[in-house]
Amino acid sequence: MIVVAGEALIDLVPQGPGALAPLRPARGGGPYNTAVALARLGSRTAFCSRLSTDTYGQALLDGLHTAGVETPTVQRGPEPTTLALATLDDDGSAAYSFHVEGTADRLFTTPATLPKDTLAVSFGTCSLVLEPGASAYEELLHHSAAQGLFTALDPNIRPALIPDPDAYRARFRTWLPSVTLLKLSQEDATWLGGTPQEWLAAGPSAVVITQGADGLTAFTHDGGVHAVPGEKADVVDTIGAGDTVNAALLHGLAARDALSAQAVGEMTSADWQTLLRFAARAAAVTCSRAGAEPPYAAELDTL
Repeated sequence: MIVVAGEALIDLVPQGPGALAPLRPARGGGPYNTAVALARLGSRTAFCSRLSTDTYGQALLDGLHTAGVETPTVQRGPEPTTLALATLDDDGSAAYSFHVEGTADRLFTTPATLPKDTLAVSFGTCSLVLEPGASAYEELLHHSAAQGLFTALDPNIRPALIPDPDAYRARFRTWLPSVTLLKLSQEDATWLGGTPQEWLAAGPSAVVITQGADGLTAFTHDGGVHAVPGEKADVVDTIGAGDTVNAALLHGLAARDALSAQAVGEMTSADWQTLLRFAARAAAVTCSRAGAEPPYAAELDTL
């Protein structure tokens, strides 16, 4: 079991150019997309979050069940669902503004237990910013690491949600001793400051940086730098691409029984090349269709 912890929300995706373009509601949120992508790839997955009882919240829950994601750790509440307004530039890259005040996912509380067969827990995005839920997710991160579980972190920075960037950067550094795999985009890395080598020294067993069409690079404790180019795709938009990379990395590690710090440390350069190429292929499929629609296992070559 891989547990994905974090927010679920509704993306309002423009259906054309301009500020007044019609908007299409779509299920989203980085952790939500990651959970759906993992299940579509064939990993047994559970989602750990708090969803509204409104119609959007029910749609989000239905989407998890349709994908095959298990929901024993989903909490419910009457507050509204978070909304993210996406805007797309000419190359399909997405930027977001958020409606988050008083929404259900912010009131997440740390669960007493996770499913007993949990091997890994993934964290990231808005859930680690918005209080009081952020502190609950942070507690779950540290507790999971202390229990010996594999932990993955994708900060997926949304600057508009971070009122004090320096405080967030300092908090990010306190998470690293509890992180096994750190995945972030080049934009995230630049915003956070620091280097892969500095982050590795703080705790993670590997750091993976995505560079859009230029591909992915993994950095490891032995000084290894493992890079693959991006896969060519007719890009519709990039919504959910990074979340698909998260899922593909976790799925690939699980497939090779490598969901542990020791196993990650023992991976060869060839292992990393295979894993990163798989993630790049998965992301290319997501970019080729509108919204966060990650691929199913049958759409990809095997690992």
